[in-house]
Amino acid sequence: MSVKVLIPTALQKFTKEQATIECSATTIQELLDALETNCPGIKARLCDEQGAPRRFLNFYVNSEDIRFLDNVATPLADGDEVSIVPAVAGG
Repeated sequence: MSVKVLIPTALQKFTKEQATIECSATTIQELLDALETNCPGIKARLCDEQGAPRRFLNFYVNSEDIRFLDNVATPLADGDEVSIVPAVAGG
């Protein structure tokens, strides 16, 4: 099963400057592990010490925020697109 992952510019140094990565995973948690296998060091930037996605990063599966789905247990299907989007704050 292939899932397309859109990588933000700030993390592309871990993906050899690739903006998209193809991974095999059935959940977001499996995807995070697959990304670490393919791009060593990236998981520490994506997850906190407990393994949860960092608060300043938003993960979307086909434009749906995983916080409103099943978070890291959100299922993935062949052809899904996962976007990793850094939060933007201002004032």
